[in-house]
Amino acid sequence: MQNRTRKPADAAAAGRPETIPSRSAAKADIGPPGASSTLFVNSVDKAMRVLTVFDDKHSRLSLSQIAALADLDLSAAQRFTFTLTALRYLVKDPFTKTYSLSPRLLDFAFHYLASNDLLNRATPYLRQLSQETEETCNITVLDGTDIVFTLRMVSPHVLTPHVITGSRLPAYCTAPGLAILSRLPENHVRDILENSDLVQHTPHTVVDRRGIAKRLAAFRKQGYSHTEGEYYIGDISTAAAIVDAHGHPVGAVNVAVSRTRWRGAKDEQRIADLVIAAAAAISGQF
Repeated sequence: MQNRTRKPADAAAAGRPETIPSRSAAKADIGPPGASSTLFVNSVDKAMRVLTVFDDKHSRLSLSQIAALADLDLSAAQRFTFTLTALRYLVKDPFTKTYSLSPRLLDFAFHYLASNDLLNRATPYLRQLSQETEETCNITVLDGTDIVFTLRMVSPHVLTPHVITGSRLPAYCTAPGLAILSRLPENHVRDILENSDLVQHTPHTVVDRRGIAKRLAAFRKQGYSHTEGEYYIGDISTAAAIVDAHGHPVGAVNVAVSRTRWRGAKDEQRIADLVIAAAAAISGQF
């Protein structure tokens, strides 16, 4: 989903709590790959745009709001919302006439999770890693310029409880993302960085492309990546790439620790050894 400039939602006025939204590292206004092909079905693209305008800041939307956010005219928005409501992917409130996402959309998440070989294989290893470290452990995969959390085991000490399965974070400044990038060909990494919005999220974020390339070389050599407060202040993360039988990265496993629980180099080496072992156990079967 591409970032779009959005009008202020009515959530605050309605008294609904606001949470930190998932952020994408992708630059705005980059069209979907293949959009210029004669095989590309524009109506499918438009239907997906309608579904993806809903998020934590836009949980209920009027037809005119959907049209504006999805960049559709009102007539097209009406047709797509009617169809998606008939298919039970949207729910229309009979009183306010606003739309919201239906639980039926969770069917897609269920089918993805149930059919994913990586997650099926990784689950017992991630559970063991969580028990050994008593910290939050994750499996993430690369999607465009982002990492996506596909499996998450949260500890009582979690620093970022709003990060859930399906959340996106930029690959260039997160330990799992950097672990995956460190195992990709240089031209692939270059394309990802060129299409990323290299934002200085904290004073510790590395946004210089040469600096990123230098640390990727170091991470590749040592077999794991490590970041401290580069996206969330106080969050320390150590990750290792999960690779297929050809050595291509298919995801990453990481352990996230709060700064208040961190004991420096001793913890880094201990957790690095654990994530490397977990990634190695999961790898090679795809």
